[in-house]
Amino acid sequence: MTGGALVVGYGNPLRTDDGVGWHVAERLFHMASRADDPRLEGVAVLRRHQLTPELALDISAATRVVLVDARHGLSAGTFTVARVERGEGSATTWSHHLGPPSLIALADELYGRVPDVFLVSCGVHSFEIGDRLSPVVEAALSRVVDAVAELVGSRAAEPVADLISERGDA
Repeated sequence: MTGGALVVGYGNPLRTDDGVGWHVAERLFHMASRADDPRLEGVAVLRRHQLTPELALDISAATRVVLVDARHGLSAGTFTVARVERGEGSATTWSHHLGPPSLIALADELYGRVPDVFLVSCGVHSFEIGDRLSPVVEAALSRVVDAVAELVGSRAAEPVADLISERGDA
């Protein structure tokens, strides 16, 4: 992967709403491959169970990165968009699973480059076993997909300011 935006949808697609990142990535992949949306031109889309050290290379090569995941504690069907920064104390550890700030730190340490990185988190209703989203999260899916497309499609240095906040049914 070189030079374009990168979307990584992650979570467990066999635990109902924990798979929301996969569902978002799947829709974006199909939209991008059919050239349905000009915002997705040149976008690479990945689905992963979790963030791993191997993603550091892809992140360092991207122009902008959007990570999409489920989030417990956020109202089901709402989502947030936040810039991810390499935080204090996010020293990298060589483990199988990394959080977004640690993954950014790893990309910086190994490759010396980190683009703008955003985390889109969707509130969940259920983590029960199942391969379908709950109705409330399914209803929010198109709004989450559109927010991710806006982020990757923005050519400006800063994304649309009103995207970086909590979003509900409005």
